[in-house]
Amino acid sequence: MAKHPQSLFSKYLRVTGVVALYWTVSISMVFLNKYLLKSESLQLNAPLFVTWWQCVITVLLSMLCDFVASRNPKMMSFPSTKFDMKLSREALPLSIVFVSMITFNNLCLREVGVAFYTVSRSLVTIFSLIFTYFILGKTTTIKALGCCSIVLGGFLLGVRQESLGEMSNIGVMYGVIASACVALNAIYIKKVLPAMDGNIWKMAYYNNLNAVVIFIPMILISEVGELVGFAKLFELGFWISMTTSGFMGFFMGYVVGLEIQVTTPVTHTISGVAKACLQTVIAVLWNTEIKTTLWWFANLMVLGGTGAYSVVKSLDMKVQHETEKDRHEGGSEEAKKTLV
Repeated sequence: MAKHPQSLFSKYLRVTGVVALYWTVSISMVFLNKYLLKSESLQLNAPLFVTWWQCVITVLLSMLCDFVASRNPKMMSFPSTKFDMKLSREALPLSIVFVSMITFNNLCLREVGVAFYTVSRSLVTIFSLIFTYFILGKTTTIKALGCCSIVLGGFLLGVRQESLGEMSNIGVMYGVIASACVALNAIYIKKVLPAMDGNIWKMAYYNNLNAVVIFIPMILISEVGELVGFAKLFELGFWISMTTSGFMGFFMGYVVGLEIQVTTPVTHTISGVAKACLQTVIAVLWNTEIKTTLWWFANLMVLGGTGAYSVVKSLDMKVQHETEKDRHEGGSEEAKKTLV
C-alpha cells in the first residue's frame, strides 16, 4: 500500500515532464524558425532553402536511427530507410501537399509576428470540415459546427484588430493557405499510412525524402541569387541554427507521439492550445507589444473554439464507437437466435 502514492506521483511527474518537453521544443522551434526566416541580424530571405534543409536533417536523422536500431535492436526499433521506389511513389501525393504546407507555414511565420501566428493559422479546423465533407463525404454535428463558428469569429476579429496596427495582408493569406494545406495533409496521411504498414516514421522518411527533391528546382529558380549574396552562408553559427531547427522538427514527431502516449489525443490538443496561449504571451512580452482587449479576446476565441472542437469530436467518436459496438452485439444475438 505504501508504494501506491509514490507510483501515482511518478506517473504525474512523467506526464508533467513530457508536457513541459513538448511545450519547450515547440515554442523554441517557432522562435528559432522566426529568426531564420526573418530577422534583422540574419537578413536572409530564403524560406524555401531553410525548409529544404529541415527536410534534409529529418532524412539524415532517420538514416542514423535506422543504423543505430539495426546495430542495437534491443535498445530501439526503427523502420528500414533502404530506398523503395514503390513506397516513394505511394508517398508522392502526400509529399506535394506536405511541401505546400511547410512552405506556406514558414512564409506565414516570416510575414507575421509570432504573437499573431496562432490566429493567422487558425482556420485548420474549418478546412478540415470542408475537405472531410467534399473528399471523404462525411458530415459533422451541430456542436462541432458551433465550435468552428467560434474559431472563424475569432479569426475575423483577430484580423480586424491586427489591421489597426501593422498587419501583413500577404502574411494572413499565407496563413489561410497553410491552414488549408494542414487540413489536406491530415487527410492524405490517412490515405498513405496503410501503404507504409501504419508506421509514422517510415512515412515521415519517404515524405521528407520526396520533399528534398521537390524543393531543389524551386530553390534553383527563386533563391539562388539570395543565397549567393548572403554574407553568413559559410558561418558556423548560421549552420548550427539551421541544423538545430531541423533537429527540433524531427524531434517534435517523437515528442508529440510521446505526449499522446502518456496522456490522450484530446489532452494533447488541449495541451497544444495552452502552449499556443503561452507562446502568444511570450511573443508579446519579448517584442514589448501592446495589444487591445479585443485582440486578446480574439485569441481566446480561436484557442477556446479549437479546444472545444477537439472535445466534441472525441465525444462524437465515443458515441459512434458505442453505437457500432451495440449494433455488432445485437447482430450476434440475432444470429444466435436464428441458430437456436
